[in-house]
Amino acid sequence: MLSAPHTAADRLAAREAALARIRARQSESWPDDVAREFEYPAGAATMVDHLRHWAAVRPDSIAITFAGRDLTYAEYDEASDRFAGWLESVGVASGDRVGVHLPNCPEFPIAMLGILKLGAVHVPVNPIFKAFELQHELADAQVSVLLTAPDQRDLVDSVLAQTVVRVVATTADWDDIMAAPRAQPRPADPDALAALNYTGGTTGMPKGCEHTQRHMAYTAATATLATGTGLGDPSSVSMNFLPIFWIAGEDFGIIAPLLNGQRVVLLSRWDAAAVVDQIERYAVTGLVATVDNYLEILDLPDLDPAALRSLTSTLAVSFVTRLDPDIRARWRASVGSVLREASYGMTETHTADTFTLGFQDDDRDLHADPVFCGLPVPGTDILIVDDDGVPVPLGETGQIILRSPSILTRYLDNPQATADTIRDGWLHTGDVGKLDEWGALHYLARTKEMIKINGMSVFPSEVEALMRHHDGIEAISVVPRPDPDRGQVPVAFVVTASDGPDETELVAWAREHIATYKVPEVILVDALPMTATGKIRKGDLLERAAAATSGGAA
Repeated sequence: MLSAPHTAADRLAAREAALARIRARQSESWPDDVAREFEYPAGAATMVDHLRHWAAVRPDSIAITFAGRDLTYAEYDEASDRFAGWLESVGVASGDRVGVHLPNCPEFPIAMLGILKLGAVHVPVNPIFKAFELQHELADAQVSVLLTAPDQRDLVDSVLAQTVVRVVATTADWDDIMAAPRAQPRPADPDALAALNYTGGTTGMPKGCEHTQRHMAYTAATATLATGTGLGDPSSVSMNFLPIFWIAGEDFGIIAPLLNGQRVVLLSRWDAAAVVDQIERYAVTGLVATVDNYLEILDLPDLDPAALRSLTSTLAVSFVTRLDPDIRARWRASVGSVLREASYGMTETHTADTFTLGFQDDDRDLHADPVFCGLPVPGTDILIVDDDGVPVPLGETGQIILRSPSILTRYLDNPQATADTIRDGWLHTGDVGKLDEWGALHYLARTKEMIKINGMSVFPSEVEALMRHHDGIEAISVVPRPDPDRGQVPVAFVVTASDGPDETELVAWAREHIATYKVPEVILVDALPMTATGKIRKGDLLERAAAATSGGAA
């Protein structure tokens, strides 16, 4: 075991020495299909340059297919120019924040690229939000102009007084927006603030992660290399149903296809039969879905495996059901492609930090300790460190720290959180993991605070902050409970006044005011268990939540 260095310089030297050893292991196990170096197809690390490039080189190639409609790269370029022109007409300037509050639809990426073309800041806003969450994000990001859906307009109007939003448009206004003159091209700055992607936090409400176009371009390029294909290959066709207001959906549904000049088949929701039909119709080559999604496909009563033969890259996300050798064997026997775990990542890193290609012989990735996340993508370094920040030996557990060209610049208006998370150029994830003899990452656990609900990240502190808006709550503590269908669910232990609401009333209130997937089960208690130093004994609550079947279950 290494002893803790006494100075920062000693600690950094220990990390560099450990990296040299780990990189040697990684080089020995690096698959031939994954390139170690790359050049951007447009020659620049911005999404704007890539859209302009493909509009000039492949103007008639399909960029987006949605609900049977196709958008070419020339049309994509013009439409985003017109959106930028409309923004100019309502007074948006470089650096201003523009919110896009939409589900999956072509208007979303068009608006995003129009915002980037103007040098403004893209703020994707979750359309599942209820009023408290929507108000927080709009106000925190200082959104001045918002594009939303017609059925969300009343909700948006209800929170405007608590924000600085001055212009709201809906997709019902799209024809008028598209009538705006095209904005004049301007150079795209790869290192200017380009997007505020919100992530849950361990203290209070979600925080805005500041990302640039360079972060986006690097993520798109390395996520492509991770599939074993080169950049700019027009034969690849991806399908995406992940919500593109989440950063993983942005990666696979917007920026990776765009950087490569490829078609993305964009879906508004998951429907296994419709997915199979469209994979066959459009010769889809790449799909990212949960393990449960792949099982839904296999369980279709009239499945024709030939419809799926175009698939060459099938990435599985183990949210509820975990990928195992039996599921992989069943998929391979029916379809032919190999299911692989997708990637390790988080909003702070733009999510695609590792790749798993090349480790599937004899299912050695699945027989390793869960969860196998693979090697870092080209240009990214990962270390496992102890509490003093010193690298631990291979095979030992510790905190995952990461260094890459795509980590956030900072948290918006939160210098303390930034300083706590980014130290010496390394992102301290708070996640627990280890590196194996190949130099591959194994993810063992999220920070003890995070709850994973159907793959969506929820922090207890966020649910607590939202629930405290109810006047009848005197004290609250939220912990996860395992759930066979959703992975985990939040359980809120609540102290109320003697004449306060009961469990059913609190759950009903939460359903009205909080995004559905965050609504907790509620258990009323006389007092929260406390330590001698005044801290809540979360361990006691975890045990009680695991054993409880609440009458106020959500």
